[in-house]
Amino acid sequence: MQFIHEVLQRQAKENPETVCLYPENGAPISYGELWQQIGAAAAWLRSQGVSTGQRVMLVCENCPEHIVLMFACSVVGAWPVSVNARLSAGEIRSIAEHCEPLLIIFTTQCSPAAARHAEEYAAQASDDQSLRDACRYAIYRPDAQPESAELARQVAMLVYTSGTTGAPKGVMVTHKGLLHFARISATSRQLSSRDIAYAALPMSHIFGIATVLMATLEAGAGLVLRSRFDVDDLLAALSSPGVSILQGVPTMYVRLLDVVANARQINAPALRYVYTGGAALDPALKEKIETLFSQPMHHGYGITEYAGSMFITRMDAPRNDTSAGYAVDGVELRIVKDGQPLTTPGEDGDILIRGPGVMLGYYRNPGQTAQALLPGGWLNTGDIGHIDADGALFLTGRSKDMIIRSGFNVYPLEVEAAINAFPGIRLSAVVGMKEDDGNEEVIAFYEAERPDEINIEALRQYLAEHLAPYKRPSRFIHIDSIPTTTSGKIRKEPLKTLGL
Repeated sequence: MQFIHEVLQRQAKENPETVCLYPENGAPISYGELWQQIGAAAAWLRSQGVSTGQRVMLVCENCPEHIVLMFACSVVGAWPVSVNARLSAGEIRSIAEHCEPLLIIFTTQCSPAAARHAEEYAAQASDDQSLRDACRYAIYRPDAQPESAELARQVAMLVYTSGTTGAPKGVMVTHKGLLHFARISATSRQLSSRDIAYAALPMSHIFGIATVLMATLEAGAGLVLRSRFDVDDLLAALSSPGVSILQGVPTMYVRLLDVVANARQINAPALRYVYTGGAALDPALKEKIETLFSQPMHHGYGITEYAGSMFITRMDAPRNDTSAGYAVDGVELRIVKDGQPLTTPGEDGDILIRGPGVMLGYYRNPGQTAQALLPGGWLNTGDIGHIDADGALFLTGRSKDMIIRSGFNVYPLEVEAAINAFPGIRLSAVVGMKEDDGNEEVIAFYEAERPDEINIEALRQYLAEHLAPYKRPSRFIHIDSIPTTTSGKIRKEPLKTLGL
């Protein structure tokens, strides 16, 4: 059996001088240096009583110490539980109470938010030289019981879902799944040691962990590591050190377009691959980004419950639509409606997935595990979509987001795509609100480049040409900034409250 730290161990042995990390502050860190720091951190964890099957919670934002601790846990056999430091104190506490870590470690140097949480837990400095200035730690549950050795060896980490549709759940992500996808992703993007990827996606989220971090390490490439996304920093990194791989959620690209809207020249001499995932791709956004960079925008589909993307567009055959591409090696797909597989292209149904990246289950939650993991090894993704005649997947939406209007199904993604194509609209989010008769009102929230210039009547007329009557929003509500999770996904529950 292989473990995720062995990827770094191999690179440190074969390419010790190659740069692995370009941190926000300080000198670049080579693979050899990073592996030495991981070894020291693993020894420190053991000195604190951390052993196989125990949980170590990392309240973090992206920084070298987070990566060191994540892989040091793998060396020890413990489970890292990375949570974004920008979560509230209540959210942090809830996750800690659920997973019962022996230690909680805070990346205080790179994250003011982590420093504030550290104060609440009276965290102290580590006596490990490489961690002392950058982190604080607290003993949380000295009596925490380790999981069995058999389970511990399979699980690489707990990744808590972002909670866009309910309470966060701890996904047991496997070493097998992460290593499999690292190879798939590195191959599909044709990564090599010459590449440099931009890494502002939180590595407390599966997109940042699998697609950005693990794939880059598998290829022996470099990472421009950033705690938060900043457009000016991205523009600088595209120029120097010469980022060649740019990956992010759609809202990241929306913010980029905000800054470069006024014909700003982008200097990106090394950029060769632009990718988005984590949410469905909007056609208007795809067109704008492809125009900006003069190259295709690739897309993929993955969820926390699968260790990486399950579908990716092909580099040698870019799509001119918003498809999530084709199943990666090892992934099987079923589109199901009312429990029966659909075989006709274009028919929407529930997306079921089977493959080596499927989670072992939700930690300490057998009920929800049983709902998600179906007989035969199938994972119910909770998403709705269809395949076309050549097997490409199209996402229609989340089953929990679907709106019932006048007896018809309304998929917010379709409505949002139409709204986003209207001139001056930056971003939209569509929600359903229950009415007294049990019907649902369709409400659209939108961000605008210049709010005063959006003519709502003209927008209604535009949508009348593109959407059936039951799909058209009854209300349009301007909002300065549509709320998102720490990983950049749109949060719709707060919008429903605003729409009351």
